[in-house]
Amino acid sequence: MSRPTDSVTRLPERQGRITTLPDRRLTSWGPQRRARLAAIVFWGNLLSQVGIILSGAAVRLTSSGLGCSTWPNCKPGQFTPELTMASGIHPFVEFGNRTLTGVLSVFAIAVLLVTWRWLGHKGAGFRRLAWIPLIGTALQAMIGAFVVWLDLHPGLVSPHFLISPLLGAVSMVLLVRLYDGDGRVRLAVPARAMAVFVPLAAVGFVVLVLGTIVTGTGPHSGDSGDVTRIAMNPLIAARVHAIAVYVFCALLAALLVVLHRSHARREAIVAAWWLVALTLAQGIIGYVQYFLGLPELVVFFHMIGAALFAATIAWVGARLVTWQDPDSDTPAAHLAHDSTEAR
Repeated sequence: MSRPTDSVTRLPERQGRITTLPDRRLTSWGPQRRARLAAIVFWGNLLSQVGIILSGAAVRLTSSGLGCSTWPNCKPGQFTPELTMASGIHPFVEFGNRTLTGVLSVFAIAVLLVTWRWLGHKGAGFRRLAWIPLIGTALQAMIGAFVVWLDLHPGLVSPHFLISPLLGAVSMVLLVRLYDGDGRVRLAVPARAMAVFVPLAAVGFVVLVLGTIVTGTGPHSGDSGDVTRIAMNPLIAARVHAIAVYVFCALLAALLVVLHRSHARREAIVAAWWLVALTLAQGIIGYVQYFLGLPELVVFFHMIGAALFAATIAWVGARLVTWQDPDSDTPAAHLAHDSTEAR
């Protein structure tokens, strides 16, 4: 049996294909099998990064933040939770959120392994980016420990949340990059579109930060006991948060105008419109929860939107560039070439 070469093995020509390197240790694994496994790993990484935000929201909204009073054990001398009349389900909700960190770690390690064994041809930048989910998950675990030890202090709870949307954004870029080409990164839209996107992404992060401040001033502290809150008027915090959202919407509208007028690639326009839909849904839910007095279920739906917000912004950004070779005979490459010619 001949040894496989180091050349890239490609799936049948089609837009959105995954390309992989042969594996000398798994010679029976063909390109399609490697591509399927890579897709499962990268999709699983993204979904688990979004999922832990939702499990964290469940912890907060059910007042289960101190259901496990210590870390890494749930109780002193007891690693797993125990059902009692006094604690109810709170220890299990909190412990479930901690357990999901293990799932994140498995996918983060798998992303690294797949990247270094099969995706090395995508470049050093892709390999460096593949480290971030694992590093970020480890950082989350450490901050989570201090959150418990310091009784859910909002100065730590907010950063603990904000890391997860950033990891979701990185995971989205990795996923888009997985399906894109293997060449050097280049703009796939007019430069003015990227000039609008950069401040849009920055304001989007500000929106998330201000959202955590609003939560830190509100009633959902994460525990039913006496927990420190942010010393700020909740009404003022909510209004500042809303102003940032309005600025974000204005920038998003400007981005859509630029993309449509320049006849930009379809992938970028589709991603931008998905971001519009998500932003509108978030705005509606935000006002509903405000006027209804922050009911837990409505707040949870708002957290679902927050979990998707950063990832969708990253999706738009990743679609403004391409790794397709300029001479690649694919629809994506032709769209990128056309937008370049329009400039």
